[in-house]
Amino acid sequence: MPVPSLTMSYWPADTSAPLLDTTVGGVLRAAAERTPDQPALIAGDPRPDQRRQWTYRQLLAEAERAAHALLARFRPGDRIAVWSGNCPEWVLVEFAAGLAGLTLVPVNPALQAEELAHVLGQSGVRGVFLADGPGGSLLAAISERLPELREVISFGDWDAFCAAGSGGGPLPDVDPDAPAQILFTSGTTGRPKGAVLTHRGLTNNARLAFDGYGARPGEAVVHSMPLFHVAGCGHLTLGLAQSGCVHVIMPHFDPGLTFELIEAYHGVIIGGVATMLTALLAHPARTQRDLSSVRYALSGGAAVPAELARRVEAMFGIPFMITFGQTESSCSITATRAGDVPDDRVETLGRPLPQTEVKIIDVRTGHTVPPGTPGEICTRGYHVMCGYLGDPAVTAVAIDPDGWLHTGDLGSMDARGYCRIEGRIKDMVIRGGENIYPAEIEAVLLSYPAVTAAAVVGLPDRFWGEVVAAAIITSAATPPAEAELAAFCRARLAAYKVPVRWLFTSTFPLTGTGKVRKDLLAAHLTEPARIPQPQP
Repeated sequence: MPVPSLTMSYWPADTSAPLLDTTVGGVLRAAAERTPDQPALIAGDPRPDQRRQWTYRQLLAEAERAAHALLARFRPGDRIAVWSGNCPEWVLVEFAAGLAGLTLVPVNPALQAEELAHVLGQSGVRGVFLADGPGGSLLAAISERLPELREVISFGDWDAFCAAGSGGGPLPDVDPDAPAQILFTSGTTGRPKGAVLTHRGLTNNARLAFDGYGARPGEAVVHSMPLFHVAGCGHLTLGLAQSGCVHVIMPHFDPGLTFELIEAYHGVIIGGVATMLTALLAHPARTQRDLSSVRYALSGGAAVPAELARRVEAMFGIPFMITFGQTESSCSITATRAGDVPDDRVETLGRPLPQTEVKIIDVRTGHTVPPGTPGEICTRGYHVMCGYLGDPAVTAVAIDPDGWLHTGDLGSMDARGYCRIEGRIKDMVIRGGENIYPAEIEAVLLSYPAVTAAAVVGLPDRFWGEVVAAAIITSAATPPAEAELAAFCRARLAAYKVPVRWLFTSTFPLTGTGKVRKDLLAAHLTEPARIPQPQP
């Protein structure tokens, strides 16, 4: 698609790359037909002797057996949950459910009783797969609140479960527009909502994203993104299968193990959210392992400061790429590319993926804004969720009558279609009628030498309505003085944007997918004492 010169912040869908009638199970079948004997899935266990692996032929055969076993217990259209950390069986259940026409409900393994009861109860799951351990007792404690639940299957009994699927008949034809997964949002406030995503949306989104990365068949990708998140079970799992890559899945994030596995399997990506990238840069194994196979860095799911992206590029000597999206969009909306100029790679979210419309609208009027003007990022296309499960009222707020998904993210689009993030609408601070975007202030704070992480929030104030506060993680033995940081900001920002309340901490509270819990930080920052008023 030629580079446009936009007069408004609207990107029309690039239709040069086709949409395919693909399904979750179908993309595995196609991969097994193309390269049956190529390694497909490797368990990146810390113990080398426990690193099981499957070729594409073997992965399909085991997924088909599991699909028959599912149909011996459930009917197409039923919902089953996976409540477990990363493991190969998780991936097998995902493909098996896709082949059997069941809807998968990925569940965060960190959920406690009340949270678990909400997710399983709202989704009406008939079966739950879980890892060995205390989860079974917790599930039993809430079983009376789950009238639809009939089966609880431990991954420790996986072989016995699959044995029940031997010798089954043909598997059903699955509609690409049928629900494939219900993923519960990992929002930092409020109860999670179940986004219903289709086979077509998930598979095409993953393929179009990976086509842009230039992933090559046979290349290995090592990752530890949680499979309960759309980046893990959608973007990565389905993107790797369609690219013919080797999926090396880690049980959990560990920087030393990441480097060991990259060396062992010649991994081509360094990836993760910002907190993971920071840990990778700081780990001694970075200089002790052979990482010559790595071709690019990849991040998404949360904003990555430009300075961190530059450090990654400099230390590994590779281009940094970021994908922007959300659960409700089947994962990716925009992405940078290796061929983008350095400033675009580290300072923008890239341009929209093929087949994806994007516009930036005025939050108050709903009108599309001129290039460079901040507003809400909206997107429309095949990738948009069907809606929130059982909640048409909330769905109507998120998806307007014209099919536009309102992401709740604040951003801007330049005349070339490159997008930037300004933060979340709910995170925007309105001080005396002035809109303040936390991302701008966080970027300034991160340029201060001793600051390694920064999170900016708004706090209520009787006079201004809201004022700016900042939580800081510093690498210095003694935190910098508040006055020094304020002066640093004042030299680079308008006075009304300078934080007036500070919190120095060693860690930020995070969601299960690495997003900062700004609601909790705001609670820590709020004190009965009156906040000093800055000069207008």
